[in-house]
Amino acid sequence: MPTTRRTKLRLVTPPHGDPSPLSIKGVYLITDQLPNLLDRVRTALKGGITMLQYRTKGSSYADALAEGTALKRLCAAHAVSFIVNDNLTLAHELDADGVHLGQEDGSPVAARRLLGPDKIIGVSTHNLEEALQAQADGADYLGFGAIYPTESKAVTQIPGTAGLAAIRREVALPIVAIGGISPANACRVIEAGADAVAVISSVLSAPRPDLAAAELRLLFNRTVPFPRGTVLTVAGSDSSGGAGIQADLKTITLLGSYGASVLTALTAQNTRGVQSIHALPPSFVKDQLNAVLSDLPVDVVKTGMLHTPAIISLLAEQLAERPRLLPTVIDPVMVAKGGVPLLERDAIAVFIRELLPQAYLLTPNLPEAERLLNRRITTPAEMEQAARDLHALGAANVLVKGGHLTGSEAHDILYDGAAIHRFNAERIFSSATHGTGCTFASAIASFLAQGEPLVEAVRRAKQFITTAIRLARPMGKGHGPVNHYLAAKE
Repeated sequence: MPTTRRTKLRLVTPPHGDPSPLSIKGVYLITDQLPNLLDRVRTALKGGITMLQYRTKGSSYADALAEGTALKRLCAAHAVSFIVNDNLTLAHELDADGVHLGQEDGSPVAARRLLGPDKIIGVSTHNLEEALQAQADGADYLGFGAIYPTESKAVTQIPGTAGLAAIRREVALPIVAIGGISPANACRVIEAGADAVAVISSVLSAPRPDLAAAELRLLFNRTVPFPRGTVLTVAGSDSSGGAGIQADLKTITLLGSYGASVLTALTAQNTRGVQSIHALPPSFVKDQLNAVLSDLPVDVVKTGMLHTPAIISLLAEQLAERPRLLPTVIDPVMVAKGGVPLLERDAIAVFIRELLPQAYLLTPNLPEAERLLNRRITTPAEMEQAARDLHALGAANVLVKGGHLTGSEAHDILYDGAAIHRFNAERIFSSATHGTGCTFASAIASFLAQGEPLVEAVRRAKQFITTAIRLARPMGKGHGPVNHYLAAKE
């Protein structure tokens, strides 16, 4: 009968001094030998790395000791376990949290004798026999792979996800999957039973190691119970319920995540338009942010109507100062359906300078993209160039929505910094389009929080908003709301 799966816990002392259990799970980062390692690791730690393994290939012992000491300090500041690869002597002198051993690097028994009973001992394994032996020898976790081919090490065995699933059924220890893992293929690895994924270049060689780490971190939410993931929406209130905070919370809840909110403004509006706007004091917006973020485990932030330069600056500052990066889906809400400005004129420059560079995903429609770039956009080719140009302004990923173009299909363009992804759907000719931008962005944020990779999150959200428009029922005397309930049900 298969052994019951468990995750071993140990006690560490976080920066605030209170003991806290830390499990072997999540994103396990292995260092490389490229320049500026400390800076890249520091950035990656903000993205949510849970363990760091220090490899010292090619370094002198003195250099490794100095570099290892600096890395250990960084890890301690983020309450992250610091593991030394192979070198028991170095691990002992650094007083590392543990050591990771290859099959030829000695036994866990000897490592435990030297390092002490409270240290973490990991062992590289490639098959069931090695995994069972490591477990019997008292290892705390298994490194298992290679899952996929990798350039960092010559491998002769690639058991893949099938091999991982087989080991998972027989071994109780936490498993750290290793070998060629990236955000593009990590979902299958996690679903096969990995407690953690070991990565090197997919994080440390990324343009933004913090975002790359955060992307991987979110993927682990795909195995947790519903409501799956928490989304914080920072936006204005719509008294008619079709857009704004109300549409955001409906979408987040119906799609299976937990929604929290921070209000930036109150509006008196209905399906025919906005009658008046009352901006909330930035100090109260800050109080809301602090209240939510100090208590709830927020996975993704989604923004909508921010209205004033002061609120934009405040939000940008608060997000930048967070010890852990929160991927942010930014919907640059500027104008209501009826034409009333929802963003003060002098706020656009502040938005571009301070908040846009913090976007994990920017989701402008065509009028919004035109205002941000100060030019007309009238064709799919121009949409692609707009996505590239907005990425150049600092947004990590850009989704330019083509609902304002004509034609039988609605085209959206996603640029991720490397490739263009196109999402096409039947154009639904309907006046029930109130809140489409809010709903679409909130759906993307929800799927991200639930552990879907970006492209899949956008694909599913596109399907959801198209269905919500198609199933809308007449309501009000102007631009009616989409049908969140039936779209989620379908």
